[in-house]
Amino acid sequence: MEESDPPFEEVYKNLFDNQEKLNINTTEISNDVEEWDLPMIDLSRLNQGERESDDCKREIAEASQKWGFFQVINHGVSYDIIEKMRCEQIKVFKKTFYDKANNRLDVKFPAGSYRWGTPSATSLKQLAWSEAFHVPLTDISNMGGLTSLSITMDQFATTVSDLAETLAEILAEQLGHKSDFFKDNCLPSTCYLRMNRYPPCPKFSQVFGLMQHTDSDFLTILHQDQVGGLQLVKDGKWISVKPNNDALIINIGDLFQAWSNDVYKSVEHRVVANKHTERFSTAYFFCPSYDTMIQSCVENSVYKRFSFREFRQQVQDDVKKLGYKVGLPRFIL
Repeated sequence: MEESDPPFEEVYKNLFDNQEKLNINTTEISNDVEEWDLPMIDLSRLNQGERESDDCKREIAEASQKWGFFQVINHGVSYDIIEKMRCEQIKVFKKTFYDKANNRLDVKFPAGSYRWGTPSATSLKQLAWSEAFHVPLTDISNMGGLTSLSITMDQFATTVSDLAETLAEILAEQLGHKSDFFKDNCLPSTCYLRMNRYPPCPKFSQVFGLMQHTDSDFLTILHQDQVGGLQLVKDGKWISVKPNNDALIINIGDLFQAWSNDVYKSVEHRVVANKHTERFSTAYFFCPSYDTMIQSCVENSVYKRFSFREFRQQVQDDVKKLGYKVGLPRFIL
C-alpha cells in the first residue's frame, strides 16, 4: 500500500545529513514548556445587555494587546460543522501522497493548494514537518461539484467569515475607529481556508511541525484538535497552548498590528512535532485584497503606508533569500 505521508526524510536528506556532519545539537527542540490557558472570552455576552457587551469587547481588545491570542466560546460556529470539518479533512489527508501531490482526489483542489515541507529550507530549523491544503474561499465552490468535503468547507468558511468580521469591527471600535474598512476590503475573494496535518515525526527533536512565524493577515481563526503542539511567545518565553475542543483560537496578524499602530500584537508562534500522534487543525485567514492600503488608523504611525501586495512580496523575497520571514520590521518608518 502506498504511503500517505510526504517523504520528508528522503527529500530533505541533505539537511539531516548536514546537521549530523556539523554535529549540531539535535535536542534543542523541546515539548517541555509550560502549558497555559489562553484568555477565554464567551461571545454570548455580546447579546446580554450593554454593560456585559461592553465588558466583553474590552476583554477582546485587552487580550489582543497583552497576548495577541485569545480563545472564544459560543462563537456561532456549530460543533457539528467543526466535527464534520475535522472528519472530512482526515479523509482527504489519508489519501496516498501521490494522489495528494498530483491532485488525483475526489475533490479537485485549485492548482498549488497542496503544500508540504518547506521548499526554501536551508536548515532543519526551517523545515515544516507538516502538510496542508491552502484554498481561497472563492475556489471552494469550484472543487468538482458538491462533495461532502466542499459543502463542509463552505459551511465552515461562511460562519467563520462572519465571526472574523465581527471581531475585527469590535477591535476597530475599541480604538475609536468605526468604519466599513473590513466589510469593504476583507471579502470571500480575498480570504483563505487552510487544512493542516502534522504527521508523527521520528525526528521530533530536530524539526518543527511549523517553524516560528507571525501571520500576515488581519486575524487568524483556528480550530485545533486535542493533541496540542501550538506554542507562542508570552513575556519573552515560549508557552504551550492547552487544547480546548469547545473553543476557537483567535490571533492577531501583522496587518492588524500595523493598522492599530502596535496597539494589537502579532505574536510569534510555532507548532512542535509529535513523535507518536498526528495532529489536525483548520485555520481561516482574514485577509484584504492585494490592492488594499494598510496605514495606521491613528496619528504618528510607526509604519510607512503599504499595500498588502507589497507586504506579501517582501515576505516572499525574504523567505527566498534568507529562509525566513522578516515581516513588519521591513516597514518601520
